Amino acid sequence: MAEITSVIKYEGDNSTIVYKFEKEDFNTLTQLIVHENQEALFFMNGQALDLFGPGRHTLETQNIPLLGKMIKGVTGGVTPFHCEVYFINKTVVMDFNWGLPNRVGVVEKRHGYPFTIGARGTVRMSVSDSRKMLVKLVGTMNGLTLSGQNSLNARSVEDYFRENIVTKVGSRLPDYIDESVDMLQLTTYDERFGKSILEEIRPDFDDFGFDIKNFFLHLDPPPANDPYFRKLVEIQATEGDSEHIAQRRRVLIEEEESKTEKRRREAERELIDAQIAAQKTKLAGFAEAEVMQAQGFNKKDVFELEKQKAWAEGVGSMGANGGGGGGIVGDMAGIGVGMAAAGMLGSQMGGLFGQMNGGQAPAQPQTQAPRQPEAHAKKVCPKCGAELPETAKFCFECGEKFETLSENEIICPHCGKKTHKGKFCMECGEPLVRKCPKCGTEVPPNGKFCLECGEKL
Repeated sequence: MAEITSVIKYEGDNSTIVYKFEKEDFNTLTQLIVHENQEALFFMNGQALDLFGPGRHTLETQNIPLLGKMIKGVTGGVTPFHCEVYFINKTVVMDFNWGLPNRVGVVEKRHGYPFTIGARGTVRMSVSDSRKMLVKLVGTMNGLTLSGQNSLNARSVEDYFRENIVTKVGSRLPDYIDESVDMLQLTTYDERFGKSILEEIRPDFDDFGFDIKNFFLHLDPPPANDPYFRKLVEIQATEGDSEHIAQRRRVLIEEEESKTEKRRREAERELIDAQIAAQKTKLAGFAEAEVMQAQGFNKKDVFELEKQKAWAEGVGSMGANGGGGGGIVGDMAGIGVGMAAAGMLGSQMGGLFGQMNGGQAPAQPQTQAPRQPEAHAKKVCPKCGAELPETAKFCFECGEKFETLSENEIICPHCGKKTHKGKFCMECGEPLVRKCPKCGTEVPPNGKFCLECGEKL
């Protein structure tokens, strides 16, 4: 009868991933010792049973239900049974190298040159599912190591996965070399091609209970003495010179375009400045005309005002003119001077009064032919008092904005508010019609002299 084992444990190194305990006969009082970074899995009759983590475990049917179902009969509380125990190393980092046994033929797409390139790399992984890994990889072997053979005659992880990686890389590499790949800078594509291969091999590792932590790939470029490689170097050197010349040409063109654009912007600015100056001159002329319209007079009105002033001065000199002998004669001479100055008497009347005034006719003022009157009303800025055209919307002095007036509306000169035409303002109640304090004649709100008596207002 085989010896019954009472303690199950494995004191191994990190180079062994899976170890099969050498004895297979146990009883239900056997002690199972599982170290840190290990797991232990029981097999009976080729079937995977219970999985144990780190710690000391007593093999009792109440602690291992799946194993208890397989045990038949009880003898004195101890049940002998035949079972296989595998220890799994859960060390996080496990590396192995891989490489293509032969270089792979590829075609450079831009010029159609054939090349041979190689690939090699490293895989870093760990066990993620002990049960799946044992069932699919180990079987009835003595164990599974990281690489190579050992005294237990166990196969290595490298034996299982290298062929798969090499097959994937060798089959995908020709398709990966497209028009975007520069054969002279092949090593710069290591990371991009490595990520593509990793996505293809990861499901295979997962299916066997392994998790890939890192996958490194390095592409070996064509030999430097390859004739097509030398041709490619020459072509790219020529293309590089051509590109340099083309780049320089583009820079010069951009500089000329920049200068042209700068001159165009300067010309546009000068044109805009000239247009602004012309517009200012035009607006100044309009403003002057609108000011006269706002004040209610034009050139003819200025001339009439001068005549009224002269008439008033002539009337005021009655009785004070000693040059004509005083008295009535002097007064009539003063009236004649004023009327002559005002242009209200003909040349004969002017000569008559000149004879009465000592035989000398008063000088006739030279006047220009008055222009036709312009029928414009006027308004006064309520803010600064400037006289403006009735159609003005803003004061040219202070910028005050005006309201649009209808035919029956005016701006009150006292409060500056819009009101209906009449004798009194509807806003402030001030009179809109002025009367001469001397003769009582109605005068415009902004008149400076009475049109009847010449009284200065």
